[in-house]
Amino acid sequence: MTQATSPTTATTKVTVHVTGKIRNPGVYRLPTGARVADAVTAAGGVSRTASTGSLNLARRLIDGEQIVVGATSPQAASPAQPATDPATTILDLNSATPDQLEQLPGVGEVLAARITEFRTTRGGFTTIDQLREVSGIGPRKFEEIKSKVRV
Repeated sequence: MTQATSPTTATTKVTVHVTGKIRNPGVYRLPTGARVADAVTAAGGVSRTASTGSLNLARRLIDGEQIVVGATSPQAASPAQPATDPATTILDLNSATPDQLEQLPGVGEVLAARITEFRTTRGGFTTIDQLREVSGIGPRKFEEIKSKVRV
């Protein structure tokens, strides 16, 4: 694993696995808020035969994710259906990090913190409907989120 040269806390870094057609595949710790392009750069850039065409280089990194450089998929050929998008991932309410929760529609830093606080103080979610009890999640926001989470 690549180590940072300055002391940091776990809350200021995300850990990602960069693999595929990359010069130095491996696990990297990058600042929270870093983008896919930063992870590719940290891994030495793409190999000469690779393309980043299917990657959204501007997307923010999610802690614990794997970035596969140069992977081809049937979806990559169609611009109407982008390759793996964190917004289409189903998140587990009991294990998702605040950064991952922020990828949900209408969920920012404050609401993600409220969801994790609810989870911590209540011993976890037992149903998706419990999201309605989190301050800031009204009926409309719940309808937007419920199909993107599980327990």
